[in-house]
Amino acid sequence: MKKLKKVLAVTALVGVATLGLAPIVNAGLDPEIIDTDVGGDLGYDAETDLKTTITNVVQWALGFLALIAVIMIIIGGFMWMTAGGNEERVEKAKKMISAAVIGLIIILLAWAIVIFVIGVIQEPTT
Repeated sequence: MKKLKKVLAVTALVGVATLGLAPIVNAGLDPEIIDTDVGGDLGYDAETDLKTTITNVVQWALGFLALIAVIMIIIGGFMWMTAGGNEERVEKAKKMISAAVIGLIIILLAWAIVIFVIGVIQEPTT
């Protein structure tokens, strides 16, 4: 588990560093080569409203959390399969799988709440 936390921390650090260094690296390139309309490429422009942007960000974040929960279920299953009859490792794997399933249920409920709230907010305005 400690190794998993270290791997996730390093991955997050590398991702943040990459996002932070991208403008610096692109600054020295020829402006004709650089595509500066990143927002337009992602579907965001001056016409995109705030509700759509917030909905997309929340859904992306919940999707990322769901991916982490599924990975934890897979890791728990792997731990269980490689326990070799060791009851302590089997119990640890069961706890990890049950915690990940509970987390996945919470994530799905949060997603349903977000969809409901956005639907209620958009209904009176359209």
